[in-house]
Amino acid sequence: MHISFSGRTALVTGAAQGIGQAIALGLAAAGARVHLADIDHDGMQRFAVQHGMTAHVADLGDRTAAHALVDAVMGHDARLDILVHAAGGVRGQVGRPIEDIGPADWRAIFEANVDAAFWLAQAAAAPMRAAGYGRIVNIASGAGLRPSLTGIQAYTSAKHALVGLTRQLSQDLARFGITANAVAPGFVRSNPASERQWQSYGADGQQRLVDAIHTRRLGQPADIANAVLFLASDQASWITGEILSVDGGRS
Repeated sequence: MHISFSGRTALVTGAAQGIGQAIALGLAAAGARVHLADIDHDGMQRFAVQHGMTAHVADLGDRTAAHALVDAVMGHDARLDILVHAAGGVRGQVGRPIEDIGPADWRAIFEANVDAAFWLAQAAAAPMRAAGYGRIVNIASGAGLRPSLTGIQAYTSAKHALVGLTRQLSQDLARFGITANAVAPGFVRSNPASERQWQSYGADGQQRLVDAIHTRRLGQPADIANAVLFLASDQASWITGEILSVDGGRS
């Protein structure tokens, strides 16, 4: 199977760190013109300059910023074919007792993971509908299908909401040639938060986690990127509303 994105324009959020960067590299290698977005200016800008991609700094939990980002991509390339929302994560939080969670803690994770996905899809829907073509791929998590290893209540809830949003987007948009799917990664040491989580388990906990994975290894950013590339491809045109677990068999 040969996957090509020649002539396509893609927008990848969360591009300052491992999974988002691996997705961007995969899309570019297959011929796409890639735009990057992240709230982390320095990390994203270094990557963008190194690989000749266009960078946009934005807090995508804000509707105005999300719509302005899509407008900027359209203004630059006059098209947006592929939207991959890989931003989100735990926003620096760790698992705490439920009594300790304040409104700001809860909202910060929902804004990054769910609000951003919705505002981006809302902004991208019109140009994709006009073109009769679009691919939306959200990076969910195993935490969107079961309780989270992080122990963060908001993260688990937000990723479950992202799964539901993805399926609703499929119902709303697939008739216009726009598919909407999600990838639910297993444990990937792809950013400082996941690395801190991994270290917190200690040697015994790390071994238990690996032993619970059928392939007996952790995931790599490229494992997630490969799944995204397939879902974004023309070969996956009749796949929509699906949540693909990419976790080495742990699910």
